[in-house]
Amino acid sequence: MGCVDYQHLSTLLWREQELLDLLLFKAEEKQYLILTGKTRWLARIAHEIEVVLDQLRSLEVERAAATEAIAVGLGIGANPSLRQVAEAAPAPWNDLFAKHHEALLVLVTDLRSLSDTNRGLIEGGLAAIGDALLSVRPVSAGTYGSTGRTDGGSHRAVTLDGAL
Repeated sequence: MGCVDYQHLSTLLWREQELLDLLLFKAEEKQYLILTGKTRWLARIAHEIEVVLDQLRSLEVERAAATEAIAVGLGIGANPSLRQVAEAAPAPWNDLFAKHHEALLVLVTDLRSLSDTNRGLIEGGLAAIGDALLSVRPVSAGTYGSTGRTDGGSHRAVTLDGAL
């Protein structure tokens, strides 16, 4: 198996790390927007996150094909993990693939943690909104009731001048 195949996989793994790092940045941006209440931008950041996720999905297909080709050459079977490829690859690729594996694990762990935190913040915000809505009681306008008399004398009709 030639170095070109190993190099191609390594390049794909670097690109994956860059995309995961960008995704982590976008998730931190989302957290900032949630914490500061700048909900105006949440739809935009959600779109940007989806664009990065689409790029990651495409890259994953290409990485799987490159990994499979290397696995066949190494005789380690179909659909190997990156750790299995690292263990079977010759030097210096074994060390490089092991480092890629470690870096990807750290990024994915950080992403999961931040995603869970953001989900909790959003759910907490939604619960607070729901509680606030439940605490609001409809105000009677004090208009005429079914008997033809005004309801509750505590409210009076008010006319506002539009020129104010």
